[in-house]
Amino acid sequence: MDAATATSAAAFGGMNGLIAAAKKEGQLNVITLPSNWANYGTIIKDFEAKYGIKITDASPEGSSADEISAINDAKGSSTAPDVVDVGGSYAVSGQQSGLWAPYKVATWNDIPATAKDPGGDWYADYGGYVAIGYDPAHVKTPPTTFKSLLAGAYKNQVAIDGNPTQTGSAFAAVCAAALANGGSLANAAPGVTYFRQLRQAGNFVTVEGTPETVLSGQTPILIWWDYLLASEVTPSVPGFKVVVPADASYAGFYDQAISKTAPHPAAARLWEEFLYSTEGQNLFLEGATHPIEQDAMEAAGTINRTALAALPAAPALDTVRLPTQGQQTTAENVIEQQWPSVTSG
Repeated sequence: MDAATATSAAAFGGMNGLIAAAKKEGQLNVITLPSNWANYGTIIKDFEAKYGIKITDASPEGSSADEISAINDAKGSSTAPDVVDVGGSYAVSGQQSGLWAPYKVATWNDIPATAKDPGGDWYADYGGYVAIGYDPAHVKTPPTTFKSLLAGAYKNQVAIDGNPTQTGSAFAAVCAAALANGGSLANAAPGVTYFRQLRQAGNFVTVEGTPETVLSGQTPILIWWDYLLASEVTPSVPGFKVVVPADASYAGFYDQAISKTAPHPAAARLWEEFLYSTEGQNLFLEGATHPIEQDAMEAAGTINRTALAALPAAPALDTVRLPTQGQQTTAENVIEQQWPSVTSG
């Protein structure tokens, strides 16, 4: 059979057949998966140990846009990405460009309908909330809302983790700011206006915010996903605090997709089966993220309750509306057009 056209493990005769085909390939190419991002370091090691398949992670510190570029630029190469882990808007744009191979994992029905493409082109894997993280050693007045960050106490302190036209988490930060300033999931423009005002106030730093810039004091306030602030910044910054802003609860998930031109198509499909198994989902949870199958695992009693209890305080996911494909695309277009007004001048 042709692994590149398989839409489920059944095409291999079941999981044993898929495992055998993947082991024969012996290699999996992933991209932009830092070891301390969502517990990917452990996930990669556990997959390699379990199946004896070597994983190569290209450009660990890259962006969702870099993943799309790599799929296009390295097409036909043995080093091209087999799978991607991208922000929602990039999953949709990749689908529209015909980049993905449809595949449905064994736990397909445990993934909420609103968090996957019905045909299997892409599917959410983990996520959380846009949050404000701050270092109390440099930030004397704790921020609790987006509005509070406009105050004079935060001069040259606030950053996001990159360009929102290229990076999914920075895109989410702008969308969250929109919700806090009269916008909606369908109207991201107030978020751009907010960051323009934040820069005019002298508070927004246009460098890419990272754990290192927080630790150095260059950007002691970082707007990022709650789970990344908890897993990447908190361990290295004593006393670091993470709060979901009271004026905006914006939840988002990253999405998995298999490249239609994956050089290792069986290994790509086995990787997805691993990520969406109870084992894989609990590994995401141990990385301080909300795994997409969390509700189903709680109902089944298979979730790691210790890891669940360690997540930063946040509203229940089932109380928050996730953006639709159309809203994501609309927001992406608005931010693409308007963001230069924030960074220019």
